[in-house]
Amino acid sequence: MCISNMASPTIQVQIQDCITEIAQTADRYPGVVIIHDLRDWSVAWMSALGLIQLGVTVDELREISSDEYHARHFNPDDAKEYVPKLSGLLERNNNDEVVTYFQQVRIDENADWTWHMSSTKILLRDNSGKPLLAITMSFAIDAMHHMTTKASRLLEENNFLRKNFALYTKLSQRERDILRFMAMGKSASETAAELFISVNTVETHRKNIRQKLNASSFFELTQYARAFDLI
Repeated sequence: MCISNMASPTIQVQIQDCITEIAQTADRYPGVVIIHDLRDWSVAWMSALGLIQLGVTVDELREISSDEYHARHFNPDDAKEYVPKLSGLLERNNNDEVVTYFQQVRIDENADWTWHMSSTKILLRDNSGKPLLAITMSFAIDAMHHMTTKASRLLEENNFLRKNFALYTKLSQRERDILRFMAMGKSASETAAELFISVNTVETHRKNIRQKLNASSFFELTQYARAFDLI
């Protein structure tokens, strides 16, 4: 965390001193270093590696709004997953806490998305202790790396969960139990034996599950089971 040598420096002086301190060593790191001004989440500074990748200068980044910057370079689908984590970080305002997350980044609107793993912590607070700057280190994940596949799958499951949460809540606990067995490939008779109920009861529950979830295929049922941690 940056510490100013001045007794009561202005906010702008604190920010500039902190950026200068980080900039002295940031280009030695293998990842991109980004400093955000938490008053509006605009980019206050970025290391040369990131500027080269985006094809911009620091001054050009500072001229665009936070909304424009994120719309241009970040996938809004996975932003729904990590933005609440960042909000929680600021609310807790803990000196040592670091939030790590996956995000999809692109150079411009015509480029493909690439997965990055990023870690963020509070870098500077104002004189009242309120978070003023956040620092993030972001590392591109090799497209052949297994973490890319895992991150993509988790994103798909989280998106499915958000879109279908209302339907899933219509299921009773018994129906959720039976959905789990269905996703595991258990027959009606096997499920009945596991739950100590009749086969006819299982078949009735299965029919109701399909109707409530509007699911007609085994694949659709397994999507629910995976997204809602039944299997």
